[in-house]
Amino acid sequence: MHNINVKPPIYDPEAVQPMRDELIYVGFQELTTPEKVEEVLSLNDDKLTLLMINSVCGCAAGSARPGVTHSVMHNKIPDRLVTVFAGQDRDATDYLREKYLTNIPPSSPFVALFKNGSPVVVMPRHHIEGRSAQEVAQALMELFDEYCTKEGPAISEEAYGKLVHARACGSTIPLNEN
Repeated sequence: MHNINVKPPIYDPEAVQPMRDELIYVGFQELTTPEKVEEVLSLNDDKLTLLMINSVCGCAAGSARPGVTHSVMHNKIPDRLVTVFAGQDRDATDYLREKYLTNIPPSSPFVALFKNGSPVVVMPRHHIEGRSAQEVAQALMELFDEYCTKEGPAISEEAYGKLVHARACGSTIPLNEN
C-alpha cells in the first residue's frame, strides 16, 4: 500500500492548518496516509467511526466544520472521530474513496458514519451546502441518537467554548509552492 509517488498538497499547508486544528481540538484523529485510513477503517469491532473529509471550500466547509465539532458535544457520540483533508492528504483521500466509498461520488466536505469498514450513513457536500452549522450539527446529533452508545461530549464545554472556527474563502488560500 505504500505509495512512493506521494501527491503534494494543493494548498499551502500552513494556510490550511487552522482548518485542521479545529477538528483536532475536539478529538479528531487525522488520517494523513492510506495506511492510517486502512488501520482505522479496517477494524471489525462493531464500533462507530465518524469520518469527515475536510475541505478548503469556504461555503460548505464553513458550515461543515463548526457543525461537526458542535455535534460531538452531544450526549451520544461515535466511538472514533477521524478526518482526512481533501486536496491536502491527497493519497489518503484517494485511498478512502477508492476502497471505502465506492459507488459514492467524491465530494468534500463529506461526513460519514462507518461501522466495520462500511458507511452506515453519508452526508455528502450537497447535503451540507446551504445549511447552517447548527442544521448540520442537528442532523448529525439525530444520527448519533439513533446509532451511537458512547457517552459524549468529546471535550468539556469549557474547552469547547475556547474553540475558534477557521473562516476563510477557498479562493484566498494560497496554492502550495513546494
